[in-house]
Amino acid sequence: MTKKILVVLAHPDDESFGLGGTIALYSQRGYETYYICATRGEAGTVDEEHLRGFKDTAEMRTDELMRAAKHLGLKEVIFLDYRDSGMPGMEDNNHPKAQINAPIEEVAGKVVKYIREIKPDIVLTFDPIGGYKHPDHIHIHKATVFAFANADNASFYPEAGEPFKPQALYFQVFPKGLLRAAVFLMPLFGKDPTKFGRNGDINIKELAEVTFPVHVRLNTRSVSDAKTKASECHASQGGGQMRRGLMGFVTKMIGEKEDYMRAYPPVEDGFKRKYDLFDL
Repeated sequence: MTKKILVVLAHPDDESFGLGGTIALYSQRGYETYYICATRGEAGTVDEEHLRGFKDTAEMRTDELMRAAKHLGLKEVIFLDYRDSGMPGMEDNNHPKAQINAPIEEVAGKVVKYIREIKPDIVLTFDPIGGYKHPDHIHIHKATVFAFANADNASFYPEAGEPFKPQALYFQVFPKGLLRAAVFLMPLFGKDPTKFGRNGDINIKELAEVTFPVHVRLNTRSVSDAKTKASECHASQGGGQMRRGLMGFVTKMIGEKEDYMRAYPPVEDGFKRKYDLFDL
């Protein structure tokens, strides 16, 4: 029977920038990979040139995602159709349809429906701080953890299908070596590591100080081209620059790898790092 991976994240581009190598790697191996995207990225900052031919940001970023999905080998992309909440303090936070304004249990109920329908062996989502503290990332992390814990509970959203329990739940974590290297190198290039990103709202120095255990480290060098091509599809969000320039240099210096913390099954004392998500 074909093994399956379900990735649950927040925005178009999360699937490529963060764990695109993982999706491409397992797709290349013949596994079925699915992506649940909670929003369509409505709050992303977009230059006018990228909107030509599209009615709005959501339609454009959806198109970027669907093109990226082909490079990564995703079998299916599923939208929960909440609205992008934006970074802390943005007006988008207050939109009634913003993801962060939906009850965690409600979002978990939607995720459970797809867990029971797809029956994945493994579920992947953000770490507890959402990678870089984006409110939607943290929110979907909590909802996915809730959904995973209740997927085999017949009394939790019984209308969402028959109970089913995946084998494992992992949180993707940023390689700290990559972040620390960036903190060291960015000032040498005249850049401030506390104001990273298109809008200068990501503090890499702060993120480098938050540590999570790395239980699985994947070597994604063999699918580097696929991840690069997928990232470039998200041109409106600087996708091309993510794999080139300073950050591209740092990535090559540290190595092409993607790290995971295993949330379930529980990790016992003496656990030795593994190099395959299915090595349970």
